[in-house]
Amino acid sequence: MRGLNPRQIEAFRALMLTGGVGAAANLLNVSQPAVSRMIRDFQHHVGLALFERRGTRLVPTSEALSLYAEVERSFVGLERIAKTATEIRTRRTGFLRIAAMPALANGFLPRFAGKFAAEHPKLDLVLSGLVSHAVLTAVVQGQCDLGFAETSFEHTAVRVERMPKAPYVAVLPQGHRLANKARLRPKDFEGESFVSLGHSGISRFRIDRLFAEHDVNRVLRIETPLSEIACAFVASGAGVALCEPFTAHEYSTRGIVVRPFEPRLDFEFTVLYAEAERTSQPAREFIDSFRAHVVEFLRRQTWRSRS
Repeated sequence: MRGLNPRQIEAFRALMLTGGVGAAANLLNVSQPAVSRMIRDFQHHVGLALFERRGTRLVPTSEALSLYAEVERSFVGLERIAKTATEIRTRRTGFLRIAAMPALANGFLPRFAGKFAAEHPKLDLVLSGLVSHAVLTAVVQGQCDLGFAETSFEHTAVRVERMPKAPYVAVLPQGHRLANKARLRPKDFEGESFVSLGHSGISRFRIDRLFAEHDVNRVLRIETPLSEIACAFVASGAGVALCEPFTAHEYSTRGIVVRPFEPRLDFEFTVLYAEAERTSQPAREFIDSFRAHVVEFLRRQTWRSRS
C-alpha cells in the first residue's frame, strides 16, 4: 500500500479522539464535509470499513481500533520530534518521560520527581503509573525514557538496572492483636484473614511459598493486584497483609500499623531504558539520585528500629 495521505490519517485520528465529525473538524480547523471526505477516502485507501453509522453517530469498528493503536504510536513519535525541536529552539535541557509501577507511582516516586523537577527548572517531566508489564511495553515502544518495574525483564530492546532491595513489612489494622509485637514472623499469621496480592505477580508467589515453607495456614478471602488496595483493605479491618515498604509508608497514617517481618523477604524492582538509545544526562541523574533516595528512605524507616 503506497501513498497514504497524511491529512487523511490526521482526520482518522481526530475522529477517533473526539468521537464526532464536528468535533474532529474543529480540532483540524476544517469543515465537516472535508472531514467526512477524508475519512471516506482513507477507508477506501486502506480497504477497511472503519466506522459504522448508528443514527447520527459514527461508531469505530474493531478494525478501526486496531489501526488506531498503530496510528497513535506513530503520532507519539512525531510529537516527540516536535517537542525536541522546541526544546532545542528554546534552549531547554530536555524532557524526561517516566513510567512506574503503582507501588512507586502512588506517592513515593512523585514526591521525589517533584523535587527533582524543582531542582531542574528547564527540564519537562512526565510521570505515568502503569503495571509492570505495561512499563516494559512503554519502554520498548519508545513511549517513555525510563521505566520502573517489579520484575527483572529480559528483552533485547531494553537495558535493566537493579534498584536497592526493599524488605517486605507486615501491615495490620489499628488495634489488631499483632500490633503489640515489635516484629512479626510467619507463625504469627496462623489463622489470620490475609489480604493477598494477585496471582499474576511474582510477589504473590514468593509470599505464598514462604508461608508454605513454615507450614502456616492463613485465611485467604481477599485478593487484589495492587498493594495500595491491599493496604486499604487492611485499614478497613478486613485482614492483614505483607507489603513493600513504599506503599506501607503511604498508608502508615491512614489506619494501618506497620511492623518489620522476619525472615527477610525482599521486594525487588528495576529501572528499564531503551538499549538502542544513549541514556540522556537528566535520565542518568534521575536514576542515580532516586537510587540514593531509596537507600536513605530504607535506612531511616522508624519501624526498622522498633524494640
